[in-house]
Amino acid sequence: MGIDAAKVSSITCPSPVEITKVAELLGRRPEVDFEIVVVDSRGEPVVIRNGPIMEDGRPMPTRYWLVGRDLSRRVARLEGSGGVRAAELAVDASELAAAHERYAAERDSLISPDYLGPRPTGGVGGTRQGVKCLHTHLAHYLAAGDDPVGEWVVEQLEETDVV
Repeated sequence: MGIDAAKVSSITCPSPVEITKVAELLGRRPEVDFEIVVVDSRGEPVVIRNGPIMEDGRPMPTRYWLVGRDLSRRVARLEGSGGVRAAELAVDASELAAAHERYAAERDSLISPDYLGPRPTGGVGGTRQGVKCLHTHLAHYLAAGDDPVGEWVVEQLEETDVV
């Protein structure tokens, strides 16, 4: 089955139609500025890239969010079969730590040095170490590359054709 996802270069804010699509996929209205950065072959959103601060001032640690319904379901099945622990065992800990650092640096670079409110912490999905959620790692990998857990998830989905 493979992964139906392609990077896109988002240079504009999402349209009202795109915001509605993402809200439907999330099951709620997005509370943070975002861009659609990965779509499927039909042009439907797969990954969004979030701003670091939510509308109400709360920090948003999750820079990349997997919103594609089919892919999210497939990853949930992988997680449900012990995928988080398996990923932690399969991926080099230093490579994972470096991915967390890159993720946090990208997200944090968007916050003004003058900003005095609460700031997001952690790396991929807000975790400081290890693997918290395969969805966030896959979203990071599909959008930005260079995430060893996301790459591992793609390999698992392609090898086992989890449906």
